[in-house]
Amino acid sequence: MLANAMGAHGTNEHGATVGTKALMSAGATGAVLIPVKAFEKAKGRLRPALEPAERAALAQRMATHVVTAQDATTVAIACDDEGVAAWARSLGAQVIWCPGTDLNGAIDAGYRALSADGHTSIAIAHSDLPRARSLAALLTWNGITIVPDRHRAGTNVMVLPPGLDLHFGYGANSYPHHVKEAIRHRCGLRIIHDQDLGWDVDFPDDLDDSIFPTKATP
Repeated sequence: MLANAMGAHGTNEHGATVGTKALMSAGATGAVLIPVKAFEKAKGRLRPALEPAERAALAQRMATHVVTAQDATTVAIACDDEGVAAWARSLGAQVIWCPGTDLNGAIDAGYRALSADGHTSIAIAHSDLPRARSLAALLTWNGITIVPDRHRAGTNVMVLPPGLDLHFGYGANSYPHHVKEAIRHRCGLRIIHDQDLGWDVDFPDDLDDSIFPTKATP
């Protein structure tokens, strides 16, 4: 069922479409998986606007914001860089080591590891969401939730039940790909258009100091 129009629905204070469907039990435990590449290699498409050190610093500050916004929820970082692993541990996050993998391989490995750990709901979030907030509320639904980017092309957040054989397709036009994958699994789908979670930073036009300072204050 395409749950953008579930039984009762509306728009919350964040501009997100919300609805009602079976919630998980009170004892359910969720986790947030965030794939993070080496900070010095991140945000290459921001070269016209930022120097290498500035790009690395921005990538780390945004990732820190996404992690620390998760309150008491388990956070796991999928990475293959020792610097990122040390940063993740300093924030109390679990590290899922994924050497020699691309983005989709790292996400697949992280998702499988968290499924094996017994988590009943797993949110996959990008690390470049300057308006990120806690995803705990999204972890209470037992189907698949997709939060696309504001261009309706990418997948900024996706929440899954454990153990699915889902073919991750992050990259160009990942949103329609993941919608098709969710429909294929027939376990319920809701699509949430959220003005905060939908804002990611890929290009210079995405930089907005009123949303998230491009450079750290002295």
